Amino acid sequence: MTSLVSGGEFAGFVLGFEHAAFRLELRERYNEPEEAGPLRRFLAGEPDYGWNEEWAAMIRRRAASGQRMMRVRVVTEPHSDYTRFGLDLARVNVAAGEDIRYLPRASAAGLDLPGHDFWLIDSCRVGILRFGDDDLLAGAEVTADPAVVARHCHWRDVAWRFAVPFAEYVA
Repeated sequence: MTSLVSGGEFAGFVLGFEHAAFRLELRERYNEPEEAGPLRRFLAGEPDYGWNEEWAAMIRRRAASGQRMMRVRVVTEPHSDYTRFGLDLARVNVAAGEDIRYLPRASAAGLDLPGHDFWLIDSCRVGILRFGDDDLLAGAEVTADPAVVARHCHWRDVAWRFAVPFAEYVA
């Protein structure tokens, strides 16, 4: 059974992991309201990631307890302003314990990855992310269907194998 979740219910889905949470990001940009000001400041040469401290603190706590948060970002090269912003922010989250990797879009083209972003929670639940035309997150279709989960585990493994760890990618 699939259900569409958003808001607090979506946050509970993502943060409800016990062992590992994995995110595949395929979009060129995300229109997250809380990022609008920080993105403007970054583009003006005055980055400020104080708004992200709650997320970074959560990552630190979970990493200290052995839980893993992993992410693969498929990115176009050369980078857009939004991707450069995401790379700068990633250093904060990586320092907190999140494992973020990058996969150039040209390299991803032959990997048969899905056409949608997703969260994979504890390798047993999937949230397929749905966005509006304005790039705003509308919610996630959440399922524990074993066939759907297995397909997303495969895509996670493929993306992870070919993605480059953050420190290596930015070097």
